[in-house]
Amino acid sequence: MSLYIFDNAATQAAQRFGSLEALYDQRTMRFLDATGVGTGWRCLEVGAGGGSVAAWLAERVGGTGHVLVTDIDSRYLEALSALGRPNVEVRHHDIGQDPLPEAIFDLIHARLVLIHVPQREVALSRLIAALRPGGWIVIEDFDPTFIESDFPATEQSDYEAFDILRVAMRRLMEQRGVDPAWGRSLYRRLVDHGLADVGLEGHFAAWQGASPGALLQRANFEQIRAEAVTAGLVTDEQVDRAAAVLNDPGFSFGSPVMMTAWGQKR
Repeated sequence: MSLYIFDNAATQAAQRFGSLEALYDQRTMRFLDATGVGTGWRCLEVGAGGGSVAAWLAERVGGTGHVLVTDIDSRYLEALSALGRPNVEVRHHDIGQDPLPEAIFDLIHARLVLIHVPQREVALSRLIAALRPGGWIVIEDFDPTFIESDFPATEQSDYEAFDILRVAMRRLMEQRGVDPAWGRSLYRRLVDHGLADVGLEGHFAAWQGASPGALLQRANFEQIRAEAVTAGLVTDEQVDRAAAVLNDPGFSFGSPVMMTAWGQKR
């Protein structure tokens, strides 16, 4: 069994990628743009998911640049391969286990990857070693513990139905090696690695039912349903109730905080 709880082979993966792109791509590209990424840069996109950020990078670096796109399951990256761009390389790669070339990348980006990797500290060291002097790293990970997700505008019974699934999902993720406080630690970790111009910014939002954020949570709940029910953490009826709440535009809840950290190799 893979440690990664949100397997790309699941039917919910397409919804997860679509929601994440709608919620975060514009923000991610703002941070990447701030590094100065442009023509001729060599970039690494780790855990590329649906490939939207990798496609953006390929446009930015142009024909003289190169984008290495990796994932432990690259089935959703086939569209990138099909484009036949000579500046894009798609590779099956496990950042927790597999080596990387050292000191060659101008920019490395990973979104919602390292939090799921039990060997995340080793993986972060590996990524930083792969940067050339002057190269930038941008890491984005959720911190679901930073701000309470309850909202007073929501009916308490609806929030409780949602929260039962949220707690069960966090428990299963922690059993798979997820560190929910990893995101808030990124600033310190990049400083400890000796990077320059280190920064950290968190993003928090209210998500309404039937929104991309709610659809993301619903897809995640459906994906963990069988495991959570088998473990006795929830019932099928409770999953159905949470899914109904998440489809209701009158329901609102707080997103996890997306922590974005960046730094430049000296």
